[in-house]
Amino acid sequence: MTNQHRYCVIMCGGIGSRFWPYSRTNRPKQFIDFLGTGRSLLQMSFDRVRSIIPKENVIVVTNEQYAPLVMEQLPELAENQILLEPARRNTAPCIAWAAYHIAALDPEASIMVAPSDHLITREQEFCDSILKGFEFVEHNDALLTLGIKPSRPETGYGYIQIGQPVASTGGAICKVKTFTEKPKLELAKVFVESGEFFWNSGIFLWSANNIIRELGTYAPDVAGTFDRGRGLFGTPAEKKFIEENFPGCVGISIDFAVMEKSQCVYVECVDFGWNDLGTWSALYDNSPKNRDANVTQRCNVLAYNSTGNIFAVDGEKLIVVDGLTDYIVADAGDVLLICPKSEEQRIKQMVNDAHLAFGQKYL
Repeated sequence: MTNQHRYCVIMCGGIGSRFWPYSRTNRPKQFIDFLGTGRSLLQMSFDRVRSIIPKENVIVVTNEQYAPLVMEQLPELAENQILLEPARRNTAPCIAWAAYHIAALDPEASIMVAPSDHLITREQEFCDSILKGFEFVEHNDALLTLGIKPSRPETGYGYIQIGQPVASTGGAICKVKTFTEKPKLELAKVFVESGEFFWNSGIFLWSANNIIRELGTYAPDVAGTFDRGRGLFGTPAEKKFIEENFPGCVGISIDFAVMEKSQCVYVECVDFGWNDLGTWSALYDNSPKNRDANVTQRCNVLAYNSTGNIFAVDGEKLIVVDGLTDYIVADAGDVLLICPKSEEQRIKQMVNDAHLAFGQKYL
């Protein structure tokens, strides 16, 4: 199969509340140049697939309020390459819509699905893995996920246990035995030591027809919504159908809806420098440090007796600190966050508290 039948769906609708206050409802983290490269995480995601997917076969699915941001950051895309969700309904409805849309345009399509906010440092290895994955799903009745070789017992990721290797792939692709969501630390240590478990990257490959069939089998409530629109996808009537029907979709992840239930799920075991950049600590880990192991995100800092901190500040403000260790200091103009890195899992709760106390003002 030529790459003319290969598509990439970039999921770009999240709010990124764990990166508050930098990531805000009106400009979430995928639209921010966190790494100082001159390209946002979304733009880097697009750049990464350009060599293996025709530009016209890249589809971005996002919330309708982010349409101007997507068009500003990816002017290469035509308007019909941006699917605008009228409501947030998690990844299964997002993926289902994209699959039905692409299948209507190209019944022979195979699809790669990727989040818009991941960091991948070894891009050639990434491209090689994706090409191998496309070959597999185009010749097998399979849903394929990419499993990342774990470097530590991480409790913030889901894990995939590998089963029987597929002989024709030289063991690079295996049947999936089990999925486990975000284990406790002791269990995560057992997983890593066993060598049988890989991090669930949230990057998937499949044919459009196969994912639509498996959605129909294991998530009929999701598939049923889009089945009602058959004949409308890829036509001017699609937009109105989505506006009327998408908000009624159940909000569920593709993992819960399909991947943990389907009998034809496989994992390609990869190691290409992946990080989902889901937290301030992840950004700290992937950023250059100064001699005191501090990270400064495009800001001026005078730090005394201070180590292991990340400073992210908008504007020209000078930050002066003394005696601070392992903290997040993030100033986004109207919100200043000062939080130990060890407590960053509480940031989502802080966002909820700010919402309760002040409404939408600081979100």
